[in-house]
Amino acid sequence: MSAPETSPSRHADAADPHDRLFIAGAGIGGLTAALCLAREGRAVTVLERAETLAPVGSGLQLSPNAMHVLRGLGLEEELRRHAVAPEAIRILSARSGKDLARIPLGAHAEARYGAPYLVIHRGNLQETLLRAARACPDITLRLGADLRDARQSADGVTLEIETAHGTDHLSGAALIGADGVWSVTRRRIMGLRQAVFSGRTAYRAVIPIDRIPEEWRKVTGLWLGADAHVVHYPLSSGRQFNIVALVKEDWHEETWSAPAARADLLARLEGWPPACRTLLEQPESWLKWALCGMEPGMSWINGRFALLGDAAHAMLPFAAQGAAMSIEDGAAIARNLARTPDPVKALKGYQSERQDRAERVLRLARSNDRVYHLGGPLALARDAVMRSLPPERLLARFDWLYGWRPPE
Repeated sequence: MSAPETSPSRHADAADPHDRLFIAGAGIGGLTAALCLAREGRAVTVLERAETLAPVGSGLQLSPNAMHVLRGLGLEEELRRHAVAPEAIRILSARSGKDLARIPLGAHAEARYGAPYLVIHRGNLQETLLRAARACPDITLRLGADLRDARQSADGVTLEIETAHGTDHLSGAALIGADGVWSVTRRRIMGLRQAVFSGRTAYRAVIPIDRIPEEWRKVTGLWLGADAHVVHYPLSSGRQFNIVALVKEDWHEETWSAPAARADLLARLEGWPPACRTLLEQPESWLKWALCGMEPGMSWINGRFALLGDAAHAMLPFAAQGAAMSIEDGAAIARNLARTPDPVKALKGYQSERQDRAERVLRLARSNDRVYHLGGPLALARDAVMRSLPPERLLARFDWLYGWRPPE
């Protein structure tokens, strides 16, 4: 999927340039925010440093809290065509190979939370958001636009961007940094600290589902082991299968993602149950990512500058909520900018609304990091507790998270 730089529409041109909002980053959070802002009648320019947008990545989980936002944007029907609604999360022990618990999802979760729990390829989600953004007259998408600097005053913001044609200067009301873990907005423009390596690496692969035993094709599998865990689930309307292995290890690569050897991964999970190792043997090639995160308590705003998604609160993927939190952020920042004329007050309202919840999820991910990776007697105690809890109670523990809906 590629496209040339998109020019402003006639409708967007008619807007007062001083009221225009800028979003750095055309990822999931940035595009969601742009669509939510446009729904409120705001003119938005999305700046993306990449020359083209390709459907890259692997799988992610869209829990009901995220789906409520995407439904409000009219995207649910298209997303369902690409996604799978797993029947359950099946949790297994990497020590014994036995089932520990089964958390019901599917129709049960949809009835409980009013929206589906889906798993989807990241590329399909971004492609859906991108099509909607290109169809919206209030959104201008500028590809190949590298944000170099930004300044603010009492009247607005001025941005400096580099393009293939040289340097350009843009003026508007506010800048929203949705530019990911290595956010230029956070580091260069707002002068805030960078994300740090967690000591864990994620190995990811996507393969045709016909190579996978039938028992795994309708559920999310979660294997818990000492210092490692494995997650897998179906993708692409059940045509593909996503496998992620998360291990404790140092990072010696020159970049934060790199190709990985199947043999290296299997060596790190030596002694794991044959059923899990059989799955891990299927992909011929793997990619690995260094997992990085932020500490809680950092400010996301500075006057007319704000951060959302991973740029604000990059978290470890042990709660499967990175994309969902970005989507929630996008809806919240639009809601606050729509109801408060002053962008500075609106962005303060956005942080006030979102920070406690996002950081609660960040702490949940850290807690899961400890619980998932226990060994010895502590792992035996964890397993016993999981086996003793009824499935309904296991799901109810997520009511505060999955039961969220955008405020009216």
